[in-house]
Amino acid sequence: MMTTKLEGPLRREVDVDGALYTLTITPQGLALVPKGRRKGYELSWTALVSGDAALATALNASLRVRPAEPTGARPKK
Repeated sequence: MMTTKLEGPLRREVDVDGALYTLTITPQGLALVPKGRRKGYELSWTALVSGDAALATALNASLRVRPAEPTGARPKK
């Protein structure tokens, strides 16, 4: 199977527990943003490969408030 080099952004809609998000994959990394919002989660490829992603996730979780819930999110059961 041949692969294609990623040269520009690739956007896809994903459903996470009934909430819609936009996943954007770029040559620099990826972003997961609640549908209709501008702020979300970002991760560079360097941080992912080096293992810094896990440390950054833990640090961000302790310092940052989650982005607003996307429209159409189902209430938790």
